[in-house]
Amino acid sequence: MTAPAPALAPSLGPAPVPAPAGPLGEGVRELLAGTPHRDLDAALPFTLPAGLRAALEELPADRGLLADLDAQRTFFTVQELAYRGLVGVDPDWNEHPGVAAVRLLLGDAVEAAIRDRVGPVEPLGEDDPVARLRTELDAVDSPSLSSHLAREGTVGHYRDLVRFRSLYHLREADPHSAALAWITGPAKSALAEIQNDEYGCGRGRRMHSTLFADTMRALDLDDSYGAHVEDAPAVVLAWSNAMTLFASRRRLRGALVGHLAALESTSSLPNRRYADGLERLGFGPEASLYFSEHVEADAVHEQVALHGMVAPLVRAEPGLMPDVVVGFRAALHLDADVGRHLLAAWEAGRTGCDGPLTGPTIGS
Repeated sequence: MTAPAPALAPSLGPAPVPAPAGPLGEGVRELLAGTPHRDLDAALPFTLPAGLRAALEELPADRGLLADLDAQRTFFTVQELAYRGLVGVDPDWNEHPGVAAVRLLLGDAVEAAIRDRVGPVEPLGEDDPVARLRTELDAVDSPSLSSHLAREGTVGHYRDLVRFRSLYHLREADPHSAALAWITGPAKSALAEIQNDEYGCGRGRRMHSTLFADTMRALDLDDSYGAHVEDAPAVVLAWSNAMTLFASRRRLRGALVGHLAALESTSSLPNRRYADGLERLGFGPEASLYFSEHVEADAVHEQVALHGMVAPLVRAEPGLMPDVVVGFRAALHLDADVGRHLLAAWEAGRTGCDGPLTGPTIGS
């Protein structure tokens, strides 16, 4: 019997609605269960449910919010309406003033938490922006998750890493592509070059999201879009939410570009280690191709991102440089937080197969 052809892409369906983790999630669930009236008189003025309004008014504006499961899961939920949508939720909610209010207020709190987490940004002065970002790389205290997985990671450890990263990698490139409409000139061309590779250079089977779905199936994980949201702790959701926050606000286009530049500047060697660890565990290329594909590609992308995208963007709009640094730091620091969380859980002898992971909160 001929084997069925492999899927050309991960599931294109909407994400499941995550179960509420507190009053914010309960309020949003109540809101989305209604009808998003299109009639002006019915839609405006709009009053948020009392419990949701109260929860929004009580949000902290510091890094503690990054460890708040209710806030992070709820922000993931409302942001997802702008991507593939949510199962059973009318897509018209995406443009509704009620969702806009939640997105605005909760997004403001998430942004404040990220800025608190990454710290104040010193003025650039006459420094070269690329040199400044390389200095930022040297200053990050990040655990080597990839070294652990290469040397001694178990299948359970890999399953944790992959299911959590699926929040981003099954839609890889989509949030960063928002910047294409917001920047121009050489920076836009460089971003388009990077994104073209992410989308497989016109070959659907080589799309990075498709390769990541292959890895998930090789590890016996559900590769359905959004399938692992409820498994993710707040620190993982915060890592993903930072990217979609930057991608939802034109004002933060510098942070979005900086976020992408950080990812492209730090992924080549770790991906080589991730591939090595899977091979050590006996997995074939269907599991490791996603990672090995990024070893050479991201070494090239690093140069394109820093010299072709960031440098001309900052020359054209010098005022964006502080936010470029914020986005760059956010990618690095929040990824380090996830790494510390996972390593602490694994050191305690736990994996996601055993139940919810527990670990440290947010780094200083």
